[in-house]
Amino acid sequence: MDSVSLNCEINKTVTRLSVNINKIATLRNARAGNNPDVVKVAIDCERFGAQGITVHPRPDERHIRYRDVILLKDVVTTEFNIEGYPDDRFMQLIREAKPVQATLVPDKPDAITSNAGWDTLTHAVFLKEIIQELKKLNVRVSLFVDPVEAMAEGAAKIGADRIELYTEPYASHYHKNREAAVQPYVNTAQAAKANGLGINAGHDLDLHNLKFLKQSIPDLEEVSIGHALIADALYYGLENTIQLYLRQLKS
Repeated sequence: MDSVSLNCEINKTVTRLSVNINKIATLRNARAGNNPDVVKVAIDCERFGAQGITVHPRPDERHIRYRDVILLKDVVTTEFNIEGYPDDRFMQLIREAKPVQATLVPDKPDAITSNAGWDTLTHAVFLKEIIQELKKLNVRVSLFVDPVEAMAEGAAKIGADRIELYTEPYASHYHKNREAAVQPYVNTAQAAKANGLGINAGHDLDLHNLKFLKQSIPDLEEVSIGHALIADALYYGLENTIQLYLRQLKS
């Protein structure tokens, strides 16, 4: 290996896999009891190689419950990432759980899943106050944004540490034209990096489209994957599935 190639290898960002365990809680909540056990699954995910655990509690607690978050805070040994809309209840949960990262999303209470990113310009005043409070708690702040350069620039101006790229549009168009699908994300990631932000990504990423995203955005620091990973685990097993996803991020 020549010196240029060696330097590229040394400087390559290691992209962490954070497993979103919401779907495990959805399955548990379908019946009374505690099967599957959300806490045990989180521990197992880490044991199988996951470098983080993500949860996204919603007001109706249709999957992850607020009590789950409190139980998880004492057992997650990797990176604990809590997603959600920063209302009073969410902020109180962050104060109690003190995760490594809080990912702020602009979801309405009845949203089935996240379907858009923040307008970091329109909501700058609101978000800046929230970010300042979270930083006082020593919690890293990531803002969920669409692949628009101005949104990354806006996130930097109000003090965010990272952005999380909303990747559903990329996933939807990946099989039609993956180069065109990924280009807005490349541009936004470059704008984020130029403004000193870290880069995360999440939503509808899977074993088909993850590798190309990583190759296109070499500075990608973290992906949060839940639905596809848990669905794949039904066929491949949880341990094997986590290893398959990690392999996509290393290639």
